[in-house]
Amino acid sequence: MDGTGSTRRGFIGGAAAVAGTAALAGRATAAQPRRAASSTGRHVAVLGGGVAGLTAAHELAERGFKVTVYEKKALGGKARSMDVPGSARGGRKPLPGEHGFRFIPGWYRNLPDTLRRIPFAGNANGCHDNLVASSEVMLARIGHEDIRLPFQIVGSPPPVLTPDAVIRALTALFETFSKLPAHEIAYFANRILVFFTSCDKRRLDTWERTPWWEFLKAAKMSENYQQLLAIGITRNIVATKAEVASTKTVANCFEAFFYNLLGRGADGQPDRVLNAPTNEAWIDPWTSYLRSLGVEFRTGWAIQDLTLAGGRIAEAVAVDARGARQSVTADHFVSAMPVEHARKTWNARVRAADPQLARCDKLETDWMTGIQFYLTEPTPILHGHINHIDSPWSITAVGQAQYWAGRDFPRDYGDGVAADCLSVDVSEWGRPGILYGKTAKECTREEVAREVWAQMKAGLNDTGRTVLRDGALHSWFLDPAVVIGNGRPTNDEQLFIHPTGTWYNRPTAHTAIPNLFLSGDYVATDVDLATMEGANASARAAVNALLDATGSGSERCAVTPLYRAPELAPLKADDEFRYRLGLRNAFDLG
Repeated sequence: MDGTGSTRRGFIGGAAAVAGTAALAGRATAAQPRRAASSTGRHVAVLGGGVAGLTAAHELAERGFKVTVYEKKALGGKARSMDVPGSARGGRKPLPGEHGFRFIPGWYRNLPDTLRRIPFAGNANGCHDNLVASSEVMLARIGHEDIRLPFQIVGSPPPVLTPDAVIRALTALFETFSKLPAHEIAYFANRILVFFTSCDKRRLDTWERTPWWEFLKAAKMSENYQQLLAIGITRNIVATKAEVASTKTVANCFEAFFYNLLGRGADGQPDRVLNAPTNEAWIDPWTSYLRSLGVEFRTGWAIQDLTLAGGRIAEAVAVDARGARQSVTADHFVSAMPVEHARKTWNARVRAADPQLARCDKLETDWMTGIQFYLTEPTPILHGHINHIDSPWSITAVGQAQYWAGRDFPRDYGDGVAADCLSVDVSEWGRPGILYGKTAKECTREEVAREVWAQMKAGLNDTGRTVLRDGALHSWFLDPAVVIGNGRPTNDEQLFIHPTGTWYNRPTAHTAIPNLFLSGDYVATDVDLATMEGANASARAAVNALLDATGSGSERCAVTPLYRAPELAPLKADDEFRYRLGLRNAFDLG
């Protein structure tokens, strides 16, 4: 999933509405692969083998560092795909499962650069050529007609992106939403313009402290406004309730999709997936390439503690796959684990050495977890992501096999009977469902599968045709990181979320401990969202900090910020002046 999810996760109509407006045709220039620098003789231990850890290892190895990656479960972390146990028959591969579907929007710029630099047989641009663009998005309503919209870079670009052009683009899109009054569309468009023209200081000091629900004045609006524009966007993208989600984070994401749809600062189309299971299309080629650069991997090693001596990290204490205690020594350490696991390794002495580590205790995570349904017949519901906007469990889904070029699902995977894979993310685990009246955390795994299936049918089968048939359901696979049905629900692979004020507790990639660096989607980057892009950007920042600390002459990693429209820069400068005077944004009507 991006997120997840982003992930890497489904993005509902907010940004999709712009698909009816003009777009710029310009594309970003692909970064060229770098040559490895000469060996520095320094050893770096990368603690965690997800996107952040593999990115750090990639950048360091290409600069001549000796790198060892330590990973508790499996390389790729939450981005990996995994085999469904016992599902293979007749020489086929096992059915492909995953933590959640991969979603790589065009506004990602750092991760695509890495993908281009991972060799893949037959691909001129490496793993990047394994990205496939979707073309549409669906809002599956319960008791209403489903909303199906194009979701791609379209049209002829406006010569200048003026405030009026922004308003017209947003209005054109949201007019496609049925039962949204014109005055509510106009108000929402105005609120987005306020954010677009807000200076960075106002975004950080005011909008970071303002819940998305309050920013949109959702309490005064219609139920459809609340469901489509307030609740749906936040729950399905950042897994955070609209009443508490940071406006800065949500609107930053919205802004990125808006410019992507206009073709500005974009690596490609706004909705892209992989043309094969993630490990086949990306993770396995990546780890093979890193091994060719000399990177060593220790899987099944769980980091438990960091030992501080003489103001530096002297060792990381680990437990290996056999349960034996191990001492991990290196010149430098890059902590690349998810925040809920990383902070458990920071003991009192480590925290005392850098107060920003202790502030990470205030960072929050939530459940956003995947389940796959395998079907006995091809079921291409949509060439894109489906957002079950009214589902109690905030479900998003995508039919995957339609994108897997060169693969025949029943020929290549499973038992020869399963013919498709519908991959689903569940973002809300604390609300009662429609089948059992229980929250997802209160259900058994079987009940979760039945409930998710029922909620999807409620959104897709309620408008006169049967989209999902019970008779076509072959089997399902729920992320094994989730343990439920025992009265003590746990999830070992959660999603970092963004309630108001989160930004102030996010650490930088460099720490006050000179040989400890942080990498992960919780580390502060311009992306400001728990995504693979944020993980990748943070790893680049961590490597740059390490290069600075060692006085290395190697080229620094490029860290590409989010696109900002140059035409709006004067308005943001004016807003900074107004902010200093205590005035509202010039477009803010309250």
